[in-house]
Amino acid sequence: MDVQFSKVIMTFFLFVVTAIAEILGCYFPYLILNQNKSHWLWIPTALSLAVFVWLLTLHPAASGRIYAAYGGIYVFTALIWLRYVDQMSLTRWDLMGGAVVLCGAALIILQPNGLVR
Repeated sequence: MDVQFSKVIMTFFLFVVTAIAEILGCYFPYLILNQNKSHWLWIPTALSLAVFVWLLTLHPAASGRIYAAYGGIYVFTALIWLRYVDQMSLTRWDLMGGAVVLCGAALIILQPNGLVR
């Protein structure tokens, strides 16, 4: 496998895992505060947010470009979460929007001399 392609796959995977940690850090408080779930969920909330912050330190850099690309992957991951965790059907608008943000993230990640070097 090409080294460059491997770096792109690893960056994408890192962004997805970071997005999941961020979503969990928001989802658990939602369950506690809006669904009257156990306050013990504050423990995994804190853990997931700590993991999220740690994962951010593994991103290629701390810059607007990185966070813009990550934002596209975050939106994509949130839509997958909506479909499979919240079990809500995605509309064609969700799918088109997800495709647009994924294309945008890909343009940022794959630009010449861009995020993955």
